Amino acid sequence: MAKQLPYRAMHEIFTRFHAAAAEPKGELNHVNAYTLVVAVALSAQATDAGVNKATETLFQIADTPEKMLDLGEEGLIEHIKTIGLYRNKAKNVIKLSRILVEEYGGVVPSSRAALQSLPGVGRKTANVVLNMWWHYPAQAVDTHIFRVGNRTGIAPGKDVDAVERAIEDNVPAEFQLHAHHWLILHGRYTCVARKPKCPACLIRDLCPFEDKTVEPTPKRPRAKKGQDLT
Repeated sequence: MAKQLPYRAMHEIFTRFHAAAAEPKGELNHVNAYTLVVAVALSAQATDAGVNKATETLFQIADTPEKMLDLGEEGLIEHIKTIGLYRNKAKNVIKLSRILVEEYGGVVPSSRAALQSLPGVGRKTANVVLNMWWHYPAQAVDTHIFRVGNRTGIAPGKDVDAVERAIEDNVPAEFQLHAHHWLILHGRYTCVARKPKCPACLIRDLCPFEDKTVEPTPKRPRAKKGQDLT
């Protein structure tokens, strides 16, 4: 775990993230707050691409909790059975849809506590919805953000709660809204788990990670018979 970076380095890192992508977007497809809740709940232990493929037709016929209840658990399973843990996720989606209809008039609440009271919705899911739909500077820490936070010193912490607090405490205020997406996209495409793409990293010079990868040394071509390569 790297030490917490100083403010000046933090500000420069997020200035670069902003310059590269001023308005980063989440990659889960959705059409309203309800479908965002469902998509994020389905994405646990699954890829965004896999969820998007499964929900492409689902959200055309069930984009409200009322319509999802009409579809039913078995009907939902037919759409999401390519996603891991699909049976348990289907149960949770039906349960949360019923709660939304019976207790919230079919409207997704904008309170973290209320969101977390829904089946299958934990703090990370609630924070994603708060950030993406209501533009609240909530920090949803997944495996990518946990890795990037600790590897770079942007937000070191022993668990996801500690990393979340480190982001809230140390990322400059003007970058808080998009910090979640900058970090997750950086972890997904550049600061990957097994072999980070350090040569292509825009914050490489500010990152204290000791095991940086390097550009491979080009192979020297073999000399053909009678050819001088010196």
